[in-house]
Parts: sequence; structure tokens; C-alpha cells
Amino acid sequence: MPSATTHAVVGFNIVGGHPDSRPTIDKPLVNSGSLGNFEQNDITPVIGTEFYGLQIRDLLQWKDQAVKDLAATVSQRGVVFLRDQDVTPTEMKDFIIRLSTLAGCPTTSGLHVHPLTEEGSELGDQISVISSEKQKKGGGLTHQLSDVSRFASTGWHSDITFEKVPSDYAMLKIHTLPKTGGDTLWASGYEIYDRLSDPMKRFLEGLTATHDANFFHGEAERLGNPLRKAIRGSPLNQGTDLKTVHPVIRTNPVTGWKSVYVNKGFTKRINGVSKDESDMLLAYIFNLVTQNHDAQVRFKWKKNDCAIWDNRSTLHCATYDYSGARAGDRVASLGEAPYLDVDSKSRREALGE
Repeated sequence: MPSATTHAVVGFNIVGGHPDSRPTIDKPLVNSGSLGNFEQNDITPVIGTEFYGLQIRDLLQWKDQAVKDLAATVSQRGVVFLRDQDVTPTEMKDFIIRLSTLAGCPTTSGLHVHPLTEEGSELGDQISVISSEKQKKGGGLTHQLSDVSRFASTGWHSDITFEKVPSDYAMLKIHTLPKTGGDTLWASGYEIYDRLSDPMKRFLEGLTATHDANFFHGEAERLGNPLRKAIRGSPLNQGTDLKTVHPVIRTNPVTGWKSVYVNKGFTKRINGVSKDESDMLLAYIFNLVTQNHDAQVRFKWKKNDCAIWDNRSTLHCATYDYSGARAGDRVASLGEAPYLDVDSKSRREALGE
């Protein structure tokens, strides 16, 4: 697997990335405050903001600046929550691609098609149906992980990091809920980076990691669905090998902040060190995610609530503590090939904390 290279791009020292999948913005977005008329609340100091009275359907008709401001808010706060959304799967797709485009995604990036999405899916290739009924059949990441561990924290992941061009933003609307349970947690990759010592930061910034989802081949065969081998939202995302290499530390182009970019779901190996060293480093980083509840936000869903998050700088984990039906629709846009701008700042540095 090729290692990351360092090269100059638009005046920055860049580690990783790909010449065919670079952001179209050359500096972070600045929030103009156009959404200031909507009541909003930061759920924790580090991550998570809830807006009140804001409808995605209305944003589809608004000026570009409002959508850019929402993108900036999502990328800065990690995840944004919107209650009781009257939005269809088609409108979700239209909105997330507009959000991603205005936030500077490469011209080659579109909406992701998950490798396990069935051909001729009722809601279209780009909608992933999140369903407890599917989980009971053992589909996807949860089934694979359940064979390894009974710890709920094993489910922490960032979406589709096994692709050469992974997700920038994702949006989930939950429309079917059990009476209680089924919360989702998000953790801030910015905050995890900030909790590393300076020597550890410098060490990890020189490393890459291998992300691997080739276990999906077995899932596809077991479920009787052919794996999606054609282009999955980017020309770089195609074929049968669901494995790639990304920097361990990456920069989010929308904020300009550094974030840890490994996760339990898909990151298998830190490259350039021994396996024992890789196992130790990954375990330490994963522990920073799972054992620091003050770097997390927990969301209790109500019917038709939506969450929009930035996969470049967060991890998330569903809570399977319910027996009733739980279902929703998720759409994920693709961003840039992950890179590290070695001159970028951490979140706390940028905010003067």
C-alpha cells in the first residue's frame, strides 16, 4: 500500500490527499451569522448544536450563504440536530449535495453508494436504510463487530473511511422509534487530537493508517446481494478492494483544524511501525474516544428528527439497547481525499483556548 507523500498545494504543505480529489476552497469558511435568527443551543462545550425551528426543506430555497453557514457550523461543532423535519429522502439528497458543494467538495465528488446497497433499492442507490430489522438479519458493520466483542463501544466509527474518497457530511432522519432507547453518540476528533501531548501529535502526524472493509464481501454473499463495484460517488471509489490508506491526523478544509482520523470500525493498522506498536497506538487512541465522555454528545431521538454531522472530524456510535423497531434514512456526501496540512491548527489553538 503506498505511503502518503508531501507536496505543495495552493501554498500549503500537504501530506496525503490525491490530485484528483482536492477541495475547491483554499481557506476555511467564515460563518456570516445568517442563521442567527434561529434559536440554537450548544449541547456540550465541545460538540453538538441543536437548532430550533429550522427546516431543511426551507434551506433548499435559501441563498447559498445560509447553507455555507450551516456547513461551517456543522464542521465546527461536529454535529447539528434538527427536530421534527418535514423532508423527503429526495430532498435530503438534494440538500446534502448542496451543502457539500458549497462547503468546497471536489468537483468529482457526489453522493456515496454504499457497497452493500441493493441494486434497484426503493429509495435509490444513495440512500442507506438504517433499520433494526436489517440488523436482526446481521447486516453490515454491526454484525461483523458482534462476532468480535460484546462491548457497545466497539461500534464507534466514521462513515466509509475504507473508501479512497470518504464522506464529508452525512444526514440521518429517524422516522420509526422504540418507546425508549436507540440513542446515538458522537465524539469530537478535534478534541481527541487536542488531548494528545505535543510529542505524540508530532509523531502521529508522520504516520498513515490502513482502513479496511473487505469483510463486506462476506456480508454481501451471505445476504445474497452483489457488492457494488462500479463508481460509488467518486471515480476513485470503485472496484472490489475496500481498503485504503489515510493520514492518522487530517485537516478539515472547512475549519482548517486538525483531527484524529482513525476509528474502531475500519482502521486496522498504523503503517510504518510494528504490529505491536500499531495495536498499542490504536488502542490508546480508541480509549481516548470511548473513555472521555466530555468529548462526546448523546442524542435522544424523537420521530422525524435529523442529525447532520461532519465525518472528517467526528466518530459516532449507535446504541442497541432496544427491542422495538427503529428505522431511518441516511445519505452521505463525499468530500476530498483526506490530507494533513502540517501548518494547520488544532481546534483549541484556533479558538484561543
